Amino acid sequence: MAAGGDHGSPDTYRSPLASRYASPEMCFVFSDRYKFRTWRQLWLWLAEAEQTLGLPITDEQIQEMKSNLDNIDFKMAAEEEKRLRHDVMAHVHTFGHCCPNAAGIIHLGATSCYVGDNTDLIILRNALDLLLPKLARVISRLADFAKEQANLPTLGFTHFQPAQLTTVGKRCCLWIQDLCMDLQNLRRVRDDLRFRGVKGTTGTQASFLQLFEGDDHKVEQLDKMVTEKAGFKSHCSQTLLHTDSICTDIRLLANLKEMEEPFEKQQIGSSAMPYKRNPMRSERCCSLARHLMTLVMDPLQTASVQWFERTLDDSANRRICLAEAFLTADTILNTLQNVSEGLVVYPKVIERRIRQELPFMATENIIMAMVKAGGSRQDCHEKIRVLSQQAAAVVKQEGGDNDLIERIQADAYFSPIHSQLDRLLDPSSFTGRASQQVQRFLEEEVYPLLKPYESVMKVKAELCL
Repeated sequence: MAAGGDHGSPDTYRSPLASRYASPEMCFVFSDRYKFRTWRQLWLWLAEAEQTLGLPITDEQIQEMKSNLDNIDFKMAAEEEKRLRHDVMAHVHTFGHCCPNAAGIIHLGATSCYVGDNTDLIILRNALDLLLPKLARVISRLADFAKEQANLPTLGFTHFQPAQLTTVGKRCCLWIQDLCMDLQNLRRVRDDLRFRGVKGTTGTQASFLQLFEGDDHKVEQLDKMVTEKAGFKSHCSQTLLHTDSICTDIRLLANLKEMEEPFEKQQIGSSAMPYKRNPMRSERCCSLARHLMTLVMDPLQTASVQWFERTLDDSANRRICLAEAFLTADTILNTLQNVSEGLVVYPKVIERRIRQELPFMATENIIMAMVKAGGSRQDCHEKIRVLSQQAAAVVKQEGGDNDLIERIQADAYFSPIHSQLDRLLDPSSFTGRASQQVQRFLEEEVYPLLKPYESVMKVKAELCL
């Protein structure tokens, strides 16, 4: 059995994120092959820069390193690490074994953090490059849905109690707004990543200053050259929490039978109850979002206890939390895109629920109409108060339908406005500027934000197991 367990065997634990949920692309970015191949690339960049700045490194040594970037003997590396108890030196020896002419200049002047920290930064950048278009696609799909449902009135809730009407599209814009902030924050994090560069053991670059015989300018150039080779703008000295809220809303709406996530033809909702259509995709997003939120504490607590120039008690921790965080975020976005591409709305159910609550909400409009027709506000208010309580008793005590409007129609006092009741109860008159707000929000805030990702918008999400 390989060190740490045979991860391809059914007899050992494998992270469900890698084996079940996350995309192959994200799994590859956090794979051993990509990690150690990047170590070798960093050693090559370092050697090339050192050669350019005058160190005695030959073209043959450089070419030998280039030719063996992918020639990684993982078995030898594992054996070397078990013998040396040092992962970086194990791979220095393994790389040197297939590059015998270059073995003496691999890792020249560098410390373990040169490959460890810089590789992490490269991985984080590339992982963010995978997440950003996925998040943009989720926003795009929801924007399409919001535009399509901009005018459909639905019962709004505060405290999960019936409140004023909104529209299905307007509610969706609340989800989109949160995700747009996430997109901006992730983009900022990606663009603000700063390469560690070539700094040496404690960040003083003393080893490189010695290599270049005290030439400060060459040391600075070395740092700059390697940073540019790695594709970073700057070097330095030594965002999907909203998903839980969005998918909780979808789960609640599924309970109300107003909206559902996609449900495939042969999908089984429950092993015991064949009729059920459990919102498993949204449940998965909520579950993984909570896991992602807990992972934030790992780097925060680790950063708070770093001693002086550095210590190494972050090593084991970040091997787990960085990969887990990105694989989790990747899974959430894949699933949420799948959900947003197949949301189903049930207008008749929404309409029925509105009919149950709208009569109470319309009472103020009815009072105003009566006043315009010459009635007394106070008298009308008392009449409607009595009728409302009677209708509420039918709903709550008898389990019947809300019959307030029928009671108003049967009361001669309200005869001056009987002909106006249909207009006064038109749901669209209770949604305010929701439709216009949806259109303006999408055009002014969402579509401009998505413009850099137009080329990848057509990619569909495939749901993992």
